[in-house]
Amino acid sequence: MSIQRHDTKARMSRAVIHQGVAYLCGQVAGPEARHGDIKAQTESMLARVDALLKEIGSSREQLLSATIYLKDDGDFAAMNEVWDAWVPDGYAPARTCVCAPMPADELKVEITVTTAVDA
Repeated sequence: MSIQRHDTKARMSRAVIHQGVAYLCGQVAGPEARHGDIKAQTESMLARVDALLKEIGSSREQLLSATIYLKDDGDFAAMNEVWDAWVPDGYAPARTCVCAPMPADELKVEITVTTAVDA
């Protein structure tokens, strides 16, 4: 059994790959967008997902599932505008969106992604 861990620290790895499936850790907005509105935070968060997908040899077209955590359900429509523009047509993953507390007060959204990777 082969398990690959990427950017592993004491608490977590940024990605873990097993049998062609990668499990990404939760991604939030980068420092430049942490105090921005939901659209700015979602764009930043998804840019970080893109970077991690590229790092591990995957892409938006290989997404399997996504779980999105929103601090405020009033942000659902605005977050979806950014999400819908980001997901390639015909490649939408299975998705869940729930309201949840965030790890920092200024954060409005977090995402966890599972994706296929090329062997």
